[in-house]
Amino acid sequence: MRHSRAYGVAITVGLMAYGVVYLLIAWIALQLAWGQSSQEASQQGALQELAGKPLGGILLWVVAIGLFALVPWRVLQLVYGHLDLEHKLSAIGRAAVYIVLGISAVKVAIGSGSSSTSQQQSLSARVMQHGAGRVLIVVIGIGIIAVGARQLHKAITKKFTEDLIGGVSEVTILLGRIGYAAKGVAFAVVGVLFGWAAISYDPKKAGGLDTALRTIKGQPFGSVLLTVLALGLAAFGLYCFSWSRNAKK
Repeated sequence: MRHSRAYGVAITVGLMAYGVVYLLIAWIALQLAWGQSSQEASQQGALQELAGKPLGGILLWVVAIGLFALVPWRVLQLVYGHLDLEHKLSAIGRAAVYIVLGISAVKVAIGSGSSSTSQQQSLSARVMQHGAGRVLIVVIGIGIIAVGARQLHKAITKKFTEDLIGGVSEVTILLGRIGYAAKGVAFAVVGVLFGWAAISYDPKKAGGLDTALRTIKGQPFGSVLLTVLALGLAAFGLYCFSWSRNAKK
């Protein structure tokens, strides 16, 4: 299976779908930076943005199928890849992300998608009602910050090139470094907001990517900062297209 043409095509389509999601997030973030956006600047918002385009419903199903197709890739890596603990955890985490995004795409395609930010804030509020809930939110925040730090480490050390076959261009590597750095910053801000939500006992601060980007917009020179971050996320989207052609299978 790992050497079949269909398997390779599925990975290519899946990574392109992943890139489309990030390009749409970047586009929504740019709109947010210099005006208003009716969509969340998040994966959920990107999918809803796609739904509003011509043939959006069909495209959503293509994205969903592509993302689900990436899950067996990671599972097979776990089974046959002889990975160390770090890479095993990475494969599991990536598979989980693809599943969640794929499910979100299906929900939006059938018209049942809802705001991810409000869901996260509602869940945070329920968790905080319990004795150790605020501690758990802080732990989640620290975990998200750790994910962001790993993304930044990938950008600095070019560790993401381990996912690529040899012979990729310098442009691909540059896009990857910029893209992973932008993702790292975004994750770090989300993690800090989760921690601050627990400390201040304010679940509204514990949003996801959309809340993080809106927080950046509210800072001095926020529009410029958000524009730079949006361009970085767009770079990651473009990197995914190159990754799709050069992925280690």
